[in-house]
This record gives sequence, structure tokens and C-alpha cells, in this order.
Amino acid sequence: MKAFMDQDFLLNTETARVLYHEAAKDCPIIDYHCHLSPREIYEDIRYDNITQVWLGGDHYKWRLMRSAGVPEKYITGDASDYEKFEKYAEVIGKAIGNPLYHWSHLELRRFFGYDGVLNKKTAPEVWKIANEKLQSEGYTSRGLILMSNVDTICTTDDPVDSLEWHEKLAADKSFPVTVLPAWRPDKAMNIEKDTWPGYLAQLEQAAGMAIRSFADLKAALKKRLDFFAAHGCSLSDHALNYVMYAPADEQEIEAIFAARLNGKMPTEQEELKFKFAFMTFLGAEYHDRDWAMQLHYGCRRDNNQPMFRQLGPDTGFDCVDNSAPSTQTAAFLGYLQDRDKLPKTVLYSLNTNDNAAIDTILGCFQNDEAVGKIQHGAAWWFNDHFEGMTEHMKSLANLGYLAGFIGMLTDSRSFLSYPRHEYFRRILCRQFGEWVESGFFPEDLDTLKEIVADISYGNAKRYFHFAKKEI
Repeated sequence: MKAFMDQDFLLNTETARVLYHEAAKDCPIIDYHCHLSPREIYEDIRYDNITQVWLGGDHYKWRLMRSAGVPEKYITGDASDYEKFEKYAEVIGKAIGNPLYHWSHLELRRFFGYDGVLNKKTAPEVWKIANEKLQSEGYTSRGLILMSNVDTICTTDDPVDSLEWHEKLAADKSFPVTVLPAWRPDKAMNIEKDTWPGYLAQLEQAAGMAIRSFADLKAALKKRLDFFAAHGCSLSDHALNYVMYAPADEQEIEAIFAARLNGKMPTEQEELKFKFAFMTFLGAEYHDRDWAMQLHYGCRRDNNQPMFRQLGPDTGFDCVDNSAPSTQTAAFLGYLQDRDKLPKTVLYSLNTNDNAAIDTILGCFQNDEAVGKIQHGAAWWFNDHFEGMTEHMKSLANLGYLAGFIGMLTDSRSFLSYPRHEYFRRILCRQFGEWVESGFFPEDLDTLKEIVADISYGNAKRYFHFAKKEI
């Protein structure tokens, strides 16, 4: 019987072991999409205990605890930090097959040196070990990043953000990790939201101009794009229900905009037309600036309305949406391509049924502007587990060019999430090893190591044009 999570965890062939230990393991990490706080990085915060750094804000863990029948008091409620940790330990101890079991134990091993198994019985021991480590030298937000061999981090930032913490991080030569903003303009696009008029007022203040028309909105966004570019931003991120295709002329969009300013909510079709105009405008801007456009779709959010009202978004009540038509995605990209304005684009669908569709769409728009100009983004959210990652890699290999893939990201709010990159790399090497030892690919280790290192690090570095921070 194979030991649990030994040095060759998931590496089931000799080829896989060679590729991981000699090509993947020591590659730096590029975390090109996450939700870490730049302020917390700059202030180099220290957590009092493992619950604060591990369970606070982690809706993956919250969702698992709810599934095990844990009362909300011990998840987001007023229970003590130890009580919350104890409940999580009890649940994770039985979470066979769930990726959180692997993630949690990788994190305990890599950051806290704990090689045992977390469960109800061992909770007091792990609590003591982890908390003592968290108070030792190097166990701050920056220390955890450095411990993980991180090269570059891209946070998620609204157009109205002052980027003051990014400015301070860029000026701080004592911290060698590059921390860059990533442009997330969803609030400016979501015309159907009650909060949209109030958000426009914030954007007016940030851009230093009145916004009374769609043309004004575009001008304000251009100002903020310039501001973000001056702070090193080279990529955007959008959360969409699905990628829409609803062309309309400028006059119609201006009428929809004016009506909304006057308090009239748009119809569903008007909303789609406005969002299509918004996205195609920004897509063209990204093209002209050589930015990458990330599109996350296929998610139905905030399904449990009472809990949404109590806790807000991103608290564990979202699900896969089956209504993301590939025809809309292809038509949207084709619209930009027809105008010679298609930027580098990364497509993520939460629905694994979209894998083949995405991988065939990629091939329609690739060219020599970049290796893998249109990317199938890493298995996302509910899919970043063993089967989800494996299915993603196989689909991309079958229908595209896996060697050009830009690899893994954390998409996380936790400074302890970086072992997800290790998990991904082990699965990648496992898949390559199986192909080689099954005779699907020759035992050309030099080529294989180059591919593994590129997917782990090099491809993303080149794709996003990330440069090493000057210190």
C-alpha cells in the first residue's frame, strides 16, 4: 500500500517522478489571478491563530462544513476561533475524495511541518503547532509568500481603486515579489444592479469627470485604464453569467444608458446589448494596450437568498450554471477579430461540459501574436480537483496545444493557498508520465521537462510580459 502524501504523492510512474522533482517542483509561482489584499501584503500582517489565516473568508471550507451539518455559529458566527477550527478538523477528517482534504494537508505540511493527519482527535495538537509557528519569524503575509517561492502576484482591483498599496509595494525594495493590480470592471458593467448609479458616482470621482452618457463612461474608463497601466497592470478579469453576443448601434446604447440614468431599469435584451457594447469597447482597449482579457463565466451566484442577505456575496452559495452557450462566446471573439481588436484572452467556464467547446473555439483565433493567444484557463473553482484538472488537460491536449498552457492560479483570498500550485504540478506530471509509459509519447525527457517547466512558470511569464521586480 502506498503511503499517504509522501514525497511522490500522485506521482504514479517513474517518468512522473522525474518530471516533478527535476522540472516542476522548484519553479517559481506566478499567481496571475487571486483575491489577496495588497494592503495586507504591504502591512505584512501576522495572524493570531490558524483559524484567522485558514478559515476566515474561505467559502470552500465553509461550504464543506455546511454539507456536514455544522451550525453556522461555527462557520461564520460568533463561536471562538478554536471552536471553529475544531469543527473544521472534525469535518476534514472524514472528507474522503474532496480536494480540500489534499489542499489542507499540503498546507499543514508545507507551512507548519505537520506530517500527521488532521481530524477531531488531532485538532488540539495541530492548533498548538500551527499557532506557535504563526508567531515565529517569517510567518507574516510576506513571509508566507516568500516561503512559497512566489515570483508575481496579480490582485483583483476595481477601476475606482486608488492603488495606493500597489504604489507602496512597488516602492518597497525590501520585498522582492512583484505585486500588480488586475482590472476588474464588473461594477461599471452591471447596469441592472440597484447599486449601479451609486457606483457611477464613485467612478466620476476617480476619473475626475462627469458621466452623463455611454461615451462619457468610456472616456472615464480610459482614464482609469491609463492609471492602472501606469501601475504595471497588463490584464483584466471579468465575471460574467455567460459571454454575450448582442450587437446594437451607438445610438441605441446611448438611449439605454440615458433611460437607466433616469431610473428606468433595462429589459433583459437591453441589458445584454449594453453589456456587449461595454465588453467589446474594453476588448478593443485591451488589444491596443497588449493586455490579456480573462473571462470567467458559467456560474450562478447567490442562490440562497436568506444567507446572501445575511452574509453577502462569495460566502459559499454559488453553483455551476448550464446556460453558457459556446455560440455566444465564439461570436463575441469573432466580432472583435473581425475588427482586428481581439486581445489575448483566457476563457474559464465553471461547467466542465464546456471544455471541448472552449478548446475548439481557441483554435479559431490563434495566431503568431502569442503562443496560445486564446487560452483555456485553468480548471476553475468547483473544478480545481484531481478529475477536473485531468479532464481540462486532456481536453486541451486533444483539441489544442497543451504545451502552450499558462498553468495554475490560486483564485484565493488566503496566503496559505500556494500548495494548490504543487497539487496542479503533481497532477500535470502524473498525466505526462501515464502518456509516456503507455507509449502515447516518447521518453524524451528533455522535451518533457521543458514543457513541464513552461506550463508551471515560463508560459505565464511570457504571456503576461511579467518582469522581475527591481530591488
